[in-house]
Amino acid sequence: MDISFVILNYKSKGLLKNCLKSIISSDLGGLRYEIIVVDNASNDGVAEMLGKNFADITFIASKKNLGYGSGNNVGIRAAHGKYVAILNPDTMVTANAFRTLFDFMETHGRVGIAGPQALNPNGQLQYTRCRFHGLLTPLYRRTPLQHLPFVRQKLARFLTKDMDYSAATPADWLFGFCLFARRSVLEQAGYFDERFFLGFEDTDLCRQVWRKGFEVWYVPQAQLIHYPHRFSGERGWFLGISNRNVRIHIASWLKYFWKYRRSKLA
Repeated sequence: MDISFVILNYKSKGLLKNCLKSIISSDLGGLRYEIIVVDNASNDGVAEMLGKNFADITFIASKKNLGYGSGNNVGIRAAHGKYVAILNPDTMVTANAFRTLFDFMETHGRVGIAGPQALNPNGQLQYTRCRFHGLLTPLYRRTPLQHLPFVRQKLARFLTKDMDYSAATPADWLFGFCLFARRSVLEQAGYFDERFFLGFEDTDLCRQVWRKGFEVWYVPQAQLIHYPHRFSGERGWFLGISNRNVRIHIASWLKYFWKYRRSKLA
């Protein structure tokens, strides 16, 4: 088995259906693959939709919402491929994106994780290649502080806007909407840290991959459509804190910095 696609679903049945169609219709150049969908207790008829339209995939239903890291780990542990494509359901695979990632990894043996270029549906570039967080980076990104000139400069550097987004380059970490990883490296890195429920799992995993002596690379020659969403800073910190996902993300932020409190953060 060459590639195992692992897709974690939570109340995204429509997006998931389109994502699966795009994988099946993409050009994988004869590579052998499997698709594993893990559902985080959506209770929205996703099992029936998959059974009707995608009988060949592996479906794993969780009895409760495990969170991003734990849910993906269920799928990764069930995977048989040399490579695992950890993919969000809010993505659309274009042309030969995964053949490109596969070929890149085959010729770059020290790369443990590679990620594609993300585009909005209108073709606009998303900045998904990052440097590691400074202590206040999450605060800057989630509050109106992001509009201050000196903060804009810090965030631009965090998102590596000073680097060429059309060139394949190493990255501290990549957004977790799509991580193309060697299964053997995921095993060495210990998979996703399940202490993070939502947020910082991708940062932490990439950090662990670097610590194990492997590299993380951004590969823009492979492109995916990614439907954007974000915790907006426009509403202000005090309104945002009332959102459950924002509170969970803050908790992950604190756990991440506690985990690496004795390390150089950025």
